Amino acid sequence: MRGVNRVMLIGNLGRDPDLQYLEGNIAVAKFPLATTETFKDKNGNLVSQTEWHTVVLWRGLAELAQKYLHKGSLVFIEGRLRTRNWEDKDKIKRFSTEIVGDNLVMLDKRKESEYHGGDAHNDDNNSFSSPGDMSFDNSSGNDSKDNLPF
Repeated sequence: MRGVNRVMLIGNLGRDPDLQYLEGNIAVAKFPLATTETFKDKNGNLVSQTEWHTVVLWRGLAELAQKYLHKGSLVFIEGRLRTRNWEDKDKIKRFSTEIVGDNLVMLDKRKESEYHGGDAHNDDNNSFSSPGDMSFDNSSGNDSKDNLPF
C-alpha cells in the first residue's frame, strides 16, 4: 500500500515571502505561516494555540506568491511535508520540517486596485484564477478547488 503525505493549512503569513533564484533561474519562496486554534479550557476560558510552519513554494508559484502575498495575508496552503537534515558548524545534526506547497488559495478580501483582475497563466501550469478567486495551483492538471474542505 502507498503512503499519503498531504497537508492542508489555513493561516496568516508571519512575514513577506522571501524569493530567491537558484542555479538555472529556478525561483523558490519561503515564508512562515501561523495557524491558530481557539478552544475553551475546563474552566470555560478561551485559549488560543498558535503553531508556526515554514512554507516553501517553487517556480512560478513562488513568483506569484512573492507578487501577491504579504505579512498578514490569510491563505489556504495544500502540499506535503518534507524534512531536511544537516550538520551545523559545530557538527550538531539539525532538522527542519517544511511544507512544500502545491496549491495556494488567497482568502483575504482584496481591493480591486491591488489586483487588476482577469486571468493569467504561466508556463509551469501554476495559475492565477479570476478576480473572485485568488488561487494558485502548482498541481499537474488536477482541479484541486473541487477537493477543498470548505
